[in-house]
Amino acid sequence: MFTSVKSRAANSYQKVSIDSSVDMADPHKLVCLLFEALQRAIGSAKLFMQSGDIPNKCKQIGNAVRILEEGLKAPLDLKNGGDIAANLNDLYEYCVGRLVFANARNDESALDEVAKLIEPVISGWKQIEGKGPAYLRPVQ
Repeated sequence: MFTSVKSRAANSYQKVSIDSSVDMADPHKLVCLLFEALQRAIGSAKLFMQSGDIPNKCKQIGNAVRILEEGLKAPLDLKNGGDIAANLNDLYEYCVGRLVFANARNDESALDEVAKLIEPVISGWKQIEGKGPAYLRPVQ
């Protein structure tokens, strides 16, 4: 069964227990919300890692991975999105790998690396509001 991109992104966002008016968010705002949730998950994972709370660290890293995979990577239009979509896909895939590494090795620097890599993407995304990026599949 096919699930729309907006529905998959909304489900990903809701799975990380962040309350918001996701149903009323336009696609641009929804991605902003996903980025905010990603930043929070990484920050929380780092705090839990520092305090030795392994179950919650794992949960937050899992949330971050799910946001990257289901909310940010899945809607990329790799066929028509050109280099931007391909580069974002590669970046998100790399970040997932680093998060898995951070989880397995309790490596704070890997969490910091992901946060640092994602920050310019977040900044750029916020700057393109209303310009209709071509590297995302149309919302259905």
